[in-house]
Amino acid sequence: MRLKSLMFFGLLIAAFSVSGVMGNDRPQAPHPVLDTMFTSAKVAPKAPIRAYPFSLKQVRLLAGPFKDAMERNLNYLLSLDNDRLLHFFRLTAGLPSSAQPYGGWENPLPGPEHGSPGLEGEVRGHSTGHFLSALAFMYGSTSDARIKAKGDSLVAELGKCQAALGPRGYLSAFPEEHFDRVESMRRVWAPYYVIHKILAGLLDWHEYGESAQALAIAEGMASWIKLRTDRSDDRHMQRILESTEEGGMQEALLNLYSLTGKPEHLTLALRFEAKRDLVPLRNHQDQLRGKHVNSFVPIIIGVARGYEMTGDLDRFTIARYFWRQVTTARTFATGGTSNHERWGNDPYVFVPEMGTNNNETCCTYNLLKLTRHVFGWDVDPSAADYYERALLNGILSTQHPETGMIMYHQAMLPGFYKTFGTPEDSFWCCWGSGIENHSKYGDSIYFHDEDGLFVNLFIASELSWPEKGLKLRQESDYPGGRGTSLILAVSKPVELSLRIRIPAWVAPGGGVRVNGRVLDVFGSPNSYLTIKRVWKTGDRVDVTLPMNLRLERLPDDPNMVAIFYGPTLLAGELGAEGLTADKIVNQYAPSGDPVPVPELETMGRDPDAWLKPVAGKPLTFRTEGVGKPHDVTLVPYFSLHDQRYIVYWRIGPPPQPLIPSRRGS
Repeated sequence: MRLKSLMFFGLLIAAFSVSGVMGNDRPQAPHPVLDTMFTSAKVAPKAPIRAYPFSLKQVRLLAGPFKDAMERNLNYLLSLDNDRLLHFFRLTAGLPSSAQPYGGWENPLPGPEHGSPGLEGEVRGHSTGHFLSALAFMYGSTSDARIKAKGDSLVAELGKCQAALGPRGYLSAFPEEHFDRVESMRRVWAPYYVIHKILAGLLDWHEYGESAQALAIAEGMASWIKLRTDRSDDRHMQRILESTEEGGMQEALLNLYSLTGKPEHLTLALRFEAKRDLVPLRNHQDQLRGKHVNSFVPIIIGVARGYEMTGDLDRFTIARYFWRQVTTARTFATGGTSNHERWGNDPYVFVPEMGTNNNETCCTYNLLKLTRHVFGWDVDPSAADYYERALLNGILSTQHPETGMIMYHQAMLPGFYKTFGTPEDSFWCCWGSGIENHSKYGDSIYFHDEDGLFVNLFIASELSWPEKGLKLRQESDYPGGRGTSLILAVSKPVELSLRIRIPAWVAPGGGVRVNGRVLDVFGSPNSYLTIKRVWKTGDRVDVTLPMNLRLERLPDDPNMVAIFYGPTLLAGELGAEGLTADKIVNQYAPSGDPVPVPELETMGRDPDAWLKPVAGKPLTFRTEGVGKPHDVTLVPYFSLHDQRYIVYWRIGPPPQPLIPSRRGS
């Protein structure tokens, strides 16, 4: 990417300077101390990092839709029973358990003689790992003592299971025989995927629960993994990686290495790098068609983490090309991706991909993790823009606002509806990533470098930065408002750069005031406005970020559009025809036929001409005289539930060929 910058506009007073910051293709010098993942890391990144995220412990959400979603998730986490999640761990270890396991993929189904493939329960234990990560993020986000007690108890019981299984360090909810089947290429469902979830949960609890036992259990697991993989030479190891979903094993083991500094953990981690799929990406070739998305994105997260831990520039090239290609050429308006869990077409082809099983939640979860890394390398505002799009429209939208339950797929084909899990019987992969998502909304709102602070998201929150003696309060009614306010408190005056993202969606008319005084400069969309000065307690920055209606066109059919207001994806309400509880609840995706949907005869006019705000209802609009056969009310996609909807609208004649390009109009 070309180095870009804003024009220099001049100085308000000597204490202020304003400039733009964007991505740089050339990595900068590595930071000597900080890690991107763990505050207690022993190994600093070998790669150059330009910005570091704050720990969840340093951010507290204020009133708004994100805090509401987090609190619903908090109550759900507290309702879950550790013993039920530990049931198969205990039985596998030869320990007694009378608990009833949870449903979904946690409870083995009958074998083939009963009409089942006999594999569904083979990933049992994945939910326990996700649950431990969710507890860790929730404790970091809230300091709730009930969550701390729950997490410590779960780790203690996992430790007992590991000890009962013997001195080699094995820990899982299924027998080690599953790995015999992996190594002999026999049918088995993704045991390393489960091991990754358990490892990740332990490391997350070590970080946020400050648990030495969690790290010790993880090290024991790594010892077992080494013993197991030492049986395979490099060629056989690659065959294993190609035949089973290894989840994020490389990432988890690299994270372990950063915490222990033990070279054997680095060596072990790099054995899990699936090399065959990386060569095209290194050469900037998109050969992703047919790939299983939720298997593939974690591979690239591992590559990204490998770049940070080794400094290897090939890994940088692979991860950043992949991120840019997927987020520009393979994601829907929600920021999500996939159709029936795969990429079924070439890049920039969306219309054939629209169906009932789009946007697997796990895929969005993992793309956000990858984006967090990419932003740290480049401080590219387009990465922060993507993060915002996917978080608001692809993640907040997946929690039912009344029950707190979570989605698996999101239909992009017009005329369908959202489906949600149940509290006890829908323990699928997206259940696990979902309870993590709604525990960490404080993640990536703020980043920092040695010189100052990045404000990336406009979520109402408070940041504590004790190293600078600074507290920042962000007051915002985002996403419904027209800006945000930043109020600072410092232990003593401190000089630093405050960098505020000017989003790609911002409309004309933006501005900024410092302590009530209007700056005569602002910034262009997709940039950072930097204010450098000595800050004192009570200093206040008010940023106006106007929003407007806009259309985002599909590159393979420019007459198919999604409608946005600022960052918010709008969805048309189509009613609840034919919807019953059994269609909506405990389903991966919607079923049946769509209802007929209206088209919009806009005559090429801007959306402001035919889409009008509904009085008294923020972020709600109504088409005016263009809906055929009828007009439609549009609401935020993230708040719509229990009815059918339309996200992609036809506004003109049948499709004409279009040269692939970046979406948006």
